[in-house]
Amino acid sequence: MAENVRSATDSQLYALLRAEDGQKEAAFAELYSRYSSRVWLYCRRIVGDEALAQDLFQDTFLRFLNSAAQEREMTNVPAYLLRIARNLCLNAKRDHKTTVALEDFHFQFEDRSAEHAELARLVAMALDLLPDDHKEALSLQTYGGLSYKEIADIMDVPMTTVRNWIVRAKRRMREILTPYLADVPVRVKK
Repeated sequence: MAENVRSATDSQLYALLRAEDGQKEAAFAELYSRYSSRVWLYCRRIVGDEALAQDLFQDTFLRFLNSAAQEREMTNVPAYLLRIARNLCLNAKRDHKTTVALEDFHFQFEDRSAEHAELARLVAMALDLLPDDHKEALSLQTYGGLSYKEIADIMDVPMTTVRNWIVRAKRRMREILTPYLADVPVRVKK
């Protein structure tokens, strides 16, 4: 059964979430393994607080699981999960207006080199300086791996708006980071 679950499509796994036998748990576990890191990175990036992000991350998957009880067809599981996460994050940000000192903002990376940690801190700082809509669109693209269309659907704005936000966010990030990275060779994707 485990092999069947691994080879199943997201839509098939979502349909299995209504099953009463062990298939439900196996389907949920597979969907969780496929998308949990995207959802976690998104929550962490948007709210900035690890404990709050963890709560929102768990709530996202609980709501996702509860949504399977409704008879509907699921065509885009990652976008649906990120929409749930987005709504929870925006509500949390609205309800918990807090600030975190930049000195208190830490990341965990597998590569513990000082240069890598400093670069991560600079990128986080630059991202935090962006307007919320730009930051969210860029995070959905970068950490969620979503297309402009998927982001537009999640944020409920036109696709051209999403494209403009992402272009502006990248341009602003480049402006912020350029003085810090003047001596660092950078590879640019084309």
